[in-house]
Amino acid sequence: MNLNDVHVFLMVSSSGSLTQAAKRLEISAMAASRRLASLEEELGTRLVHRTTRSTSLTPEGEDFLPYAKAMVEAEESAKFLFSPNPKGASGLLRVTSPSGIGRRNVMPLIKPLLEQNPELRVELQLHDDVLDIVGRGIDVAIRVAPLRDSTLIAKRIVNNARVVCASPEYLTQHGVPSSLEDLHRHNCIRLLNVPQWTFIADGQPTVVSIEGRVSCNNVDSVRELCMEGLGLAQLTLMDVKREFNSGALVEVVLDNVTPQDLSVWALLPTNKNLPPRVTLFIEHLRAAMEQE
Repeated sequence: MNLNDVHVFLMVSSSGSLTQAAKRLEISAMAASRRLASLEEELGTRLVHRTTRSTSLTPEGEDFLPYAKAMVEAEESAKFLFSPNPKGASGLLRVTSPSGIGRRNVMPLIKPLLEQNPELRVELQLHDDVLDIVGRGIDVAIRVAPLRDSTLIAKRIVNNARVVCASPEYLTQHGVPSSLEDLHRHNCIRLLNVPQWTFIADGQPTVVSIEGRVSCNNVDSVRELCMEGLGLAQLTLMDVKREFNSGALVEVVLDNVTPQDLSVWALLPTNKNLPPRVTLFIEHLRAAMEQE
């Protein structure tokens, strides 16, 4: 199987356009179309629906996508391993992350990674919703929430417990809660998709439905409103560590419960033949987060 044809297929699947795929690969649209047709002929099935404006994968194309990625990644790993003068990681690294950690922890890594690896390119998608990383051709997904059963490969980056926090001004004005019951008497700022806060009581998770006048769809907004003194918030330690250090926010410790232990995870479609760019990114992210 011609790997150049496979490269075209992968680029079409990620860009949704034959023309855009051709531009990224620096070939003509006609050449890209011929390569895609050659791959389909070799496999004996149509992989891509084509229209004058866009493309989309057929069911057979969706099934072939993880195999195509594995072939290209194996090629890149082999080239890197046997290159007499390695120039570092190369290719396009696709990463998705929650917005908070993405802005605070992932984005600062991009500049040094690009400077140290001249042939590396990065596509960063910040989403607080869970994405289908296999279907979208994403290399690494950074996740914080408790992991559900999945066929994805999970690699722990760092521990990252949940904490309740507030601004000193809010606590001075409204008092410091000391129990779960006290939370009902306070304004609680919550994420739109998290209607309950989770704690550990007697070794078991316990959830509390919380009320408040404000809710937001991302971590950054919740943290900012909390700093402005609008209420309590439950975020992860990684989200508020800098504010704790500066005194802009303080932790609220409740009796008889402890924060829920979470971790930052890197989720991968597979752990076989990982391209150097993926391994390098995970190592850099882990080092940066451990240092912080």
